[in-house]
Amino acid sequence: MKILIAQPKLEKEIRQLEQEALNHPSVDIIIFPEGYLNHNVELACELAKTSNRIIISGHKKPKDRAIIINRNGVISLDRAKYDSSVIVEVEGKRIGHILCDELVLQGLSGLATSKIDFIAHPIGVGMFSEEQFDEWIIEAKKIAVAYQTLVMGTSHADGSYRGSDVSIPIAYCVDENGQEVFIAKNDIRSRILDTDTRTVEIIDVISS
Repeated sequence: MKILIAQPKLEKEIRQLEQEALNHPSVDIIIFPEGYLNHNVELACELAKTSNRIIISGHKKPKDRAIIINRNGVISLDRAKYDSSVIVEVEGKRIGHILCDELVLQGLSGLATSKIDFIAHPIGVGMFSEEQFDEWIIEAKKIAVAYQTLVMGTSHADGSYRGSDVSIPIAYCVDENGQEVFIAKNDIRSRILDTDTRTVEIIDVISS
């Protein structure tokens, strides 16, 4: 299974998502940040169906929500942020979805005995400090070890939290042993992860 993990710029449309789907036909799943889809959920469903991809991201309606769309363009998960974190089965894969700061506030509680193929972690904007960057990676490693699964996350390439002067774009993947598959800090190139070989292909920055 190949998963594309992207760090797009904030935009009103979904052109960067459309471009990634067009440019990388070999991937099975595309992960975009929290809040990227927003009012474009219907367009994203259509794109998932026409491109034959699973799309994992977030949107606002009107508050932040976690979303997974299957290859048929059908929404498999659409839950409000801070609701109980859940695992959903999509095409035989059990996928966890942690939305942004749910990572440090609640994680995935009560599911330690359930097999999870991977956990996706769409993040809104970049980290507001080096300390936060390190903290979130540490928490991701703890969850990966606790659930014996891959955890992967990504933020937008731009934007800051509540007007902070610092915004550090982040994308990462850690394995079930808490080891780093890759960590991207201030490097907004997309990555394609092959979950079978654990190899990572770095691809050019997407344009808006």
